[in-house]
Amino acid sequence: MNLFRTTAAILALTTGLLALPAQADEVQQNTANTTTDAASGDPLYTIQTPKAYAMLGDLFIARPLLIGATAVGAVAFVVSLPFTLASGGVKDAGTALVVEPGREAFVRCLGCTTSGYQHN
Repeated sequence: MNLFRTTAAILALTTGLLALPAQADEVQQNTANTTTDAASGDPLYTIQTPKAYAMLGDLFIARPLLIGATAVGAVAFVVSLPFTLASGGVKDAGTALVVEPGREAFVRCLGCTTSGYQHN
């Protein structure tokens, strides 16, 4: 091979190898991002389209654990109620121990990663 062909081949291979991370990042963002804007175009309203395996994992693993966490949190809230009443942190304790796990267990769509109800 002459010098020109060798240099051109090395340059082409180097350029291709340097472009791979950018292309892989773009492909990964397109496939990993399951959140798409709704038809209104407003980014506040988003629709998640989880895969079937995410729904099955959520149904059989995450939801029972979240319901159990809600029940354990309710018991812990009742046990800690005398202490939180004295310190004035009843609302914070109730939100952290009962409301947040309950919201994730009962309001979030099956397989979604964020709660469907966003109260501002």
